[in-house]
Amino acid sequence: MNSILLGGNGNTQVTLNAAMANRHGLITGATGTGKTISLQLLAESFSELGVPCFVADVKGDLSGLAAAGKDNPKISERCNHIGIAVPNFSAKPTLFWDIYGQRGLQARSTISEMGPLLLSSLLELNDTQTGVLYSCFAFADDEGMLLLDLKDLRALLGFMANKGNSLSGNYGNISSASIGAIQRKLLVLEEQGADAFFTEPALDLGDLMQNDFSGKGVISLLDVTRLVHQAPKLYATFLFWLLSELFENLPEVGDADKPKLVLFFDEAHLLFNDVPRVLVDKIEQVVRLIRSKGVGVFFISQSPMDIPEAILGQLGCRIQHALRAFTPKDQKSIRAVAENFRPNPNFSTAEVITTLGVGEALVSVLDNKGAPTQVEKVLICPPASRIGPLSDEERQSLLARSPLKNKYQDTVDRESAFEILAQRVNATQASSKPNAAKKPSSRQSDNAAEAFFKSLVRAVGSKLGQSLVRGILGSLKR
Repeated sequence: MNSILLGGNGNTQVTLNAAMANRHGLITGATGTGKTISLQLLAESFSELGVPCFVADVKGDLSGLAAAGKDNPKISERCNHIGIAVPNFSAKPTLFWDIYGQRGLQARSTISEMGPLLLSSLLELNDTQTGVLYSCFAFADDEGMLLLDLKDLRALLGFMANKGNSLSGNYGNISSASIGAIQRKLLVLEEQGADAFFTEPALDLGDLMQNDFSGKGVISLLDVTRLVHQAPKLYATFLFWLLSELFENLPEVGDADKPKLVLFFDEAHLLFNDVPRVLVDKIEQVVRLIRSKGVGVFFISQSPMDIPEAILGQLGCRIQHALRAFTPKDQKSIRAVAENFRPNPNFSTAEVITTLGVGEALVSVLDNKGAPTQVEKVLICPPASRIGPLSDEERQSLLARSPLKNKYQDTVDRESAFEILAQRVNATQASSKPNAAKKPSSRQSDNAAEAFFKSLVRAVGSKLGQSLVRGILGSLKR
């Protein structure tokens, strides 16, 4: 059986059955109590089992996964207490990613793939503005126009504003005020660096699901140290987009002995801050259904209360580090956290939560039948990779040798809505000239032939002119 040893206490050891990892998980605890080490242990353990992982690295600490750890007295003492040998220290196969393209391969998406639901949440649009954005996407889909970058969306918004009256019959009222508000919010988004994210080549899901030559799962590490501070909404939106893309594009696998991919979303409270209820409902649906695609999702945050209840109830593996109770409100919250565990008759869960030391945790997993085990107080096993970040020189050295460097190094700007709408405007202006030539020149004929060919390519690219197909979160199905 594929299993991961999470920790022990001298009498009992707790292992996670990898076949249950697609029932998702949760790592929680106050700052400095050991959440990062628990995450690192899980990621490298899945890698050893041949399961690729995607990890959002919020503090930059997890880059040590790419280097071998070293023994020290504290690690030996911990292993002694758990009753295990000191780990075989080794580096794990790691790919570095960064939305800004500075500390890793550039992770990108497109406006069309993001879809109107996620984009309206990212822009924090009101209901009226959201409706206008949906109308813009519907028009683009009907016309077979891809929206790849921010200039595509701005061009489409400008076109819809000018043609609002003629389009209202099919797409509803499109007010210039709403268009203007959306345009202003796009400028703010661009100031946060989103123009670097909404470009091509878009992230290929297959590149997140690789194994190295020895069969170990490759760990894709997304550096978000800058992103969570400068653009937390973009961070949340990217993770939701990734989740929806995997759900829409991966085949059903049924029950397997281990997942196909495991996702780790750190600072999970940022994912659900000020998120529209309709989006939370969609995410809850995706989390519930994506397990059948062989994908496990682990949320990492300070408290289980940071996760919406409908999603919290789906998280089978629970690793709870220490919480502190300074106020009556804190004490009430800790009692609520304790109630999420199956009780252990040997101790009070609520009392133990506040007395856990660094690296200790209350752990409950799912047994072979999918039922939660009783909670155990354990020391978490030390990872075999380095505890702490790589140096900048080490990171850059690994980046220079990345097998995907050439694939994501340069941006691509292919024909999309901006170019198509510019051609329409130019054609309209040319036809309105009173002295337009009656007989086309040879060059004009060539231009007409080129325009026809481009139109044909666009028609084929949009399923012969039919509407583009969108998935459960409004993203474009590939």
